[in-house]
Amino acid sequence: MTLLAAKPNTVDGWLAYIEALHPKSIAMGLERVSVVADRLALFKHTRPPVIITVAGTNGKGSSCAMLESIYTQAGYQVGCYTSPHLLRYHERVRVGCKEISDHALCEAFDAVETARETIELTYFEMGTLAALWHFSRLSLDVLLLEVGLGGRLDAVNILDADCAIVTNVDLDHMEYLGDTREKIGFEKAGVYRANQIAICGDRSPPQSLINFAGTVGAHLSCIQQAFDVDSRQGRWRYQDAEGYLDVPQLLLKGVFQKDNAASVIFAVRALKSVLPVADALIVDTLPQVQLSGRFQYLHHSPDIVVDVAHNPQAAHSLSENLAEIQKNMPSAGRLIAVFAMLADKDINAVVRILRSQIQVWHVAEI
Repeated sequence: MTLLAAKPNTVDGWLAYIEALHPKSIAMGLERVSVVADRLALFKHTRPPVIITVAGTNGKGSSCAMLESIYTQAGYQVGCYTSPHLLRYHERVRVGCKEISDHALCEAFDAVETARETIELTYFEMGTLAALWHFSRLSLDVLLLEVGLGGRLDAVNILDADCAIVTNVDLDHMEYLGDTREKIGFEKAGVYRANQIAICGDRSPPQSLINFAGTVGAHLSCIQQAFDVDSRQGRWRYQDAEGYLDVPQLLLKGVFQKDNAASVIFAVRALKSVLPVADALIVDTLPQVQLSGRFQYLHHSPDIVVDVAHNPQAAHSLSENLAEIQKNMPSAGRLIAVFAMLADKDINAVVRILRSQIQVWHVAEI
């Protein structure tokens, strides 16, 4: 595909263009992205930040939000790239917890469009390179990168992480990553690097993930071994070799969020030689972290909640949260779901998990 005769001059124009740029919405592999990244000279002319890459089936966005809040509160200049967005594209690219401007986003898309020449890039690849180009022009202390799909062949993996977290491993995107936890674990472990911090928050990590970390020489630390967390009387306790932290309950709902927070705390402590953060700041910050679409209350009386659960593991967590609501429901109360899910998801499994709790279903299109 050739370059545009006239480039877009608005964010909407650019997004419409890059949606049509590649015949596939997903194309695994780093070759094309790496060539364009080299042309963009990413982080070649600025001091490179400490890079933390977050992969996993669920909890990536929550973990990035926790890290972003902690390091920002600690006074560091933090860049954060996440996907997908809920309301507008700008949510994906943040510096200091503030979204990228229209002008900066258009400028970044323009830079990638010029550099790619005739190389075809997917929507995600184009957006990832644009975000990295934007970040590379700033003086960042920390760069947080959320993996879009898998890890090993995901566009963010063109950068070597100083610390890589795999939150958990479950069945999702099976047509791309494989149909077992072992196959998927191998793909997600691809973000680990030799002699760098590697963290796994899955309580039953696939052997493929452990083997991959050993093969590349990453320093792997897993929950229940190097660190752990347990609940106690309205608070919860984190513990590792450095000692324990008692943390108030999180605003982020779900049992797995404590495991996400545990991986985050371990990462922050592991990086303290280059990014010092006081334990007290971690304890004060984590309970305040919020993230849209994660069992988010939009209204009370009646309760209206939105959640982005889209795979069986996330559906189980949603079910647990709904059970808490049901405890306080009037006897005549009903749970009504407005439900929409993409065709490539395991819709039947998600519905099976939730069907006994929900009395009325309204199915919507996406």
